[in-house]
Formats: sequence, structure tokens, C-alpha cells
Amino acid sequence: MLSKYLVKYFKNIGLEKKYAKNTLEAYSRDLEPWVNFLNKQYSELPTAKNNDPLFLRLYLHNQLEKKLSNRSLSRFLSALASFQNFLNKQPGGKKFIFKLPKMKYSEKIPDFIPITEIEKMFNEMDEQTDDKRYFFWRDYFIVALFYATGIRREELANIKLSDIDNSVKAITVTGKGNKVRVVPIGDTTFNEYEIYLTHRYTFMRKVDIKSPYLFLNRYGKPLTVRSIDRLVKKFALKKGLDFTPHTLRHSFATHLLENGADLMLIKEILGHSSLSTTQKYTHVTAEAMKKVYKKAHPRSGMKN
Repeated sequence: MLSKYLVKYFKNIGLEKKYAKNTLEAYSRDLEPWVNFLNKQYSELPTAKNNDPLFLRLYLHNQLEKKLSNRSLSRFLSALASFQNFLNKQPGGKKFIFKLPKMKYSEKIPDFIPITEIEKMFNEMDEQTDDKRYFFWRDYFIVALFYATGIRREELANIKLSDIDNSVKAITVTGKGNKVRVVPIGDTTFNEYEIYLTHRYTFMRKVDIKSPYLFLNRYGKPLTVRSIDRLVKKFALKKGLDFTPHTLRHSFATHLLENGADLMLIKEILGHSSLSTTQKYTHVTAEAMKKVYKKAHPRSGMKN
């Protein structure tokens, strides 16, 4: 019975409420194991109360034994709360509703790349043979575009040539909740975009295929999010660094803030729905200032 409710729930949030694909996948990862766990308990203990609090405590205990973080457990409880709101409106659904505990987690301050490392990374160009020239410029421009715009992985994967406005040097991207926004590119990155296009054109002629997407794999197909993750990490390793697309997004926001950009402007460029999400970058710059202060000020308490 509970599995049927879960199927109806995903139809409700997917088709009617139009939750983003990533949200649906995250909720599925969190809720399907929970429903499977309960179904197992019901089959082994047929006389037990459907919403016996012991079931939830046991499940959370099992998750903690798997070394899940408080953040992951908090996310699960948030997904479960949404599912239970749905159950509350279904005939017979109330018997599957559990009292949920409140959990707090300390949000990790986002990692970012120091500006000096960014400059070094983009100034040192590798040697490329003709047969690898497209792939070098593709990977280079992926990293450059992440840092220049702060866009998300899914947004970058879905960019088409028609989304780039050459006249104003900006990209139209579709973010979470299908929200469309325009992101500026900048002269330096736009010049690199034009160089990349020449190598992309040569590559397209070589594989004899046409595609509207900006970034392509060796077969001329659009890159997946997983491929983008892998290519960015591989590029970072070649530079002696360790970063992800999300690190580049954090670096973009942090460096803008450090150089005096308005927080509301950063919010709009990043596509955040809430200013509180953007405000976490103020903690990053505050932490950086504290480190400089402790190192440089004679009365910071640090021993020389």
C-alpha cells in the first residue's frame, strides 16, 4: 500500500507541482529506501502499528551506522515531511505518518580557489597536438565558463549555441524550477569562446555531425553532467589542483564579493531563490579576513 502512495506522490510533485528533475531524483534516493524498510517491517511484524515510532528510530539508527552525515539525515527528514503532507490528504494515508524529530547541522563553509591559483591556472596553457586541440579547448572553456559565470553543471550541459547572445556577451540559462535568467560572460571569456568555436567547427566537420549544443563528446553528442564532473576534475589534476564545478561556482561568488559586488546582484546571477542562500559567501570572506588578521596583526593572539 505504501509503495502505491509513493508512486502517486511522485506523480503529484513531478507532473502537477513540476519539481525539478534533480529534486525528484534526490527525493527518490531518500524515500524509496525508507518505504522499502517499512514494507519489510510490516511483513515481518504484521501485528505492529503502522506508524510505530520505533520504526523511524530504528531506520535513523541504521542510517547513522552507515556514517551518514547530519546534513543527509536532515535532507531525508525534509523529504519525508513532504511525503507525509501528501499522505495526510490521501484516504488511509494518516496511519503511515510518523512524528519527525528536528535535526540541526552546521553548514560547511563552501570551498573556493584563491585568486592567485585561478590566475595561474588560466595563464599557463598546455601544448596540444592537432588531434587533441578540440578536446583541450572544450575542457579549458568549460572550466573558464564555470568560473566566469557561476552557472550550475546542469545549466552548462544544456547550453545551446542559440542561448549565447554575441551582441551583449551574455548567456541565457534555465536553472532550478525552470527559471530562466541571463548571465554576463565578460570580454576575456567571450574571446576564449570565439577561439573554442573555431576548434568546435573543425571537430564537427571531422565527425560529420551537427548539434545545437555548445559542448560535445567525442561522438558529437552533448556532454552529460557526469562527464562534465569528470572532465573538470581531470583538468584540475593536470594543474596540480583539486576542484569541482561547484568549487568554481563558489569561487565565482566569493571573488565577486571580495571585490565589492552587491550581494543582490550575486544572488540574481547565481539564480538563488533566497538571499539567505547567497549570504553564506559572506562567511567565506569573513573567514578569509580572520585568517589574514590572525597572521598579520600583532595582537591577534597568534605566536610569531
